[in-house]
Amino acid sequence: MDAEIATLLAAVAGAGLVAGFLAGLLGVGGGLIFVPALLAILAAQGVPADLAMHAAVGSSLAAIILASASSVWAHARRGSVEWPVWRALLPGLVIGALFGAAVAAALSGDALRRVFGVFLFAVAFQMAGFIRTSPQRALPGRVGLAAAGTGVGLVAALVGIGGGVLTAPFLVWCNRPMINAVGTAAAAGMPIAIAGAAGFAVAGIGSVGLPPGSTGFVVWPVALTLGAIAMLTAPLGVRAAHRVPALALRRVFAVALVAIGVRLLVG
Repeated sequence: MDAEIATLLAAVAGAGLVAGFLAGLLGVGGGLIFVPALLAILAAQGVPADLAMHAAVGSSLAAIILASASSVWAHARRGSVEWPVWRALLPGLVIGALFGAAVAAALSGDALRRVFGVFLFAVAFQMAGFIRTSPQRALPGRVGLAAAGTGVGLVAALVGIGGGVLTAPFLVWCNRPMINAVGTAAAAGMPIAIAGAAGFAVAGIGSVGLPPGSTGFVVWPVALTLGAIAMLTAPLGVRAAHRVPALALRRVFAVALVAIGVRLLVG
C-alpha cells in the first residue's frame, strides 16, 4: 500500500473510533465529527483547499450509509421505527438531499465551510438544552411530511450529516414518543446519505487533486474506513451512555462543537 494512503487511512481510523463512540454516547450523527475530521485530514494530505470541504462532506455522507446500518437494524428490531412516517418522509428526503448536494457543489469551499460552522452553533445550542422542542401538535399529512423531509434532506446533505439532529426534534415536536422519534430519524438518515453521497459523487466528477480511489467528491477509502470503524465502536458509546450523566456530556460536546465552529468560521 502506498505510504500516503496508509497514513490517510490511519488518521481516518482514529476519527472513526471517536465518531462512532460519541454517536453512541450522545445520540448524534457521525457527520458532526466526520466532516471536521475529514477536512483536517484531507487538507493535511495536500488536497486543494477549494476541494477539501466538498470531499469531506461527500465522504461523510458515504460513511454514514455504512455507519448507520447497525443503528437502523437495532431500532427496527425493537419496533421503534415508524415505517408509515418514514415512507411519507422518504420522497422529500431524497429530493432534498439531491438538491442539497447540488447547492453545496455550487458553493466555494470557504462558503461551504462557513455554512457548516454556523450549523454547528445551532446544534450546540440544541445539545446544551437551550433550544427546546415541546410536543405541541400531531403529525402533518403526507404532503406536510414530504415538505418537512425536503427541508431536512437539503440541510443534511448540504453539511454532510444523516439528519438525526433535525428529524428527531421535529417528530418529538409533533408529539411522537422520543424512542420512536430517534428510531425513525435513524432510518431517515439512510436515504439522505445515499442520495447525498450520489449527488456529491456526480458533482465532483472531473475534479483534479483528490486522493486515489475517489469518485467525484466521495473518497471511498476514507468513507469505507470511517463507516466500518464507527459501526463497531458505536455500541461502546451506547453502553457508556447508561453509566454517565447524559446532560453533562451533551454540554461538554456542545462546547466542543462551538470550538470547532469558531475554527471553521475563522478559517
